[in-house]
Amino acid sequence: MPAYKTLLLILSAYLLGSVPVAFLTAKMIKGIDIRRYGSGTVSGSMIYEHVQHWLVVPVSVLDITKAALPTWLGLHWGFGGAGAAAAGLAAMVGHNWPIYLKFTGGRGFTPFLGVLLILFPWGDVWVLAFLATGYALKDSAPWGLAGIASMPLLVWLLESSSILFWLIGATLVVMLTKRLEANRRPLPPPGPERKRMIWMRLIYDRDMMDHNAWIQRRL
Repeated sequence: MPAYKTLLLILSAYLLGSVPVAFLTAKMIKGIDIRRYGSGTVSGSMIYEHVQHWLVVPVSVLDITKAALPTWLGLHWGFGGAGAAAAGLAAMVGHNWPIYLKFTGGRGFTPFLGVLLILFPWGDVWVLAFLATGYALKDSAPWGLAGIASMPLLVWLLESSSILFWLIGATLVVMLTKRLEANRRPLPPPGPERKRMIWMRLIYDRDMMDHNAWIQRRL
C-alpha cells in the first residue's frame, strides 16, 4: 500500500474523530458549552450529567462509530491490521484534540471501544466489565484505566497479536497524556500540591477527590 494512501487514511480518521459529537449535542439540545460543566470533557458522561440521561446512548454510539469506521475501512481497503489500528488511533487523537474545538476534547475511551469492536471484540467485554465495576463503586475513571492497562493479559491469552499490544500501549499514552493535559487546565506551582494533582489526573482523571463535586461543577 503506497505511503500517501496510508497517510490519507490516518488524516481522514483524525478529522472524523475530531467531530465533537457531545459538544454539538449539548449546543443543539440545551444551548450550552459542555466544556464549561463538570469535568470539562467533551464526552457522553457529561451529556448524561448535564444535558439528558438518555442522550448518552446516541452520543456514545456516534463516538464509537467515528473510530470503528476508519478502523474497518483500513482492513477493508487492504491496509492490514497495522494500518487499521493506526487509523483507529488517529480517530482517538482527533476525539481528544479536535481541530474544530481548538484541541479541547474528550479522553478517547469511547472511540477506543470502537477500535476494539473491529480488531478485538473481546477487549470491549473486558473493558466494559471493569467500567461496570467502577460505576457500581461510583468512580469509573480508575477502573476504566485498569481495564485498558490489564488488557495485554487478555490479548496474550486469546490473540497474542503484536499489533494489539502496540495499540493498547499507544492508547494508554494518548489517554494519560490527555488526562494530564486536561484541556489546558493549569497545574499548581511546583511542590507537593502539583505532585498530588498530577497523580489525581493520571489515576482519577480529575483535580479533586470528591467525584460527585467534580462532575457537578459549573465553570
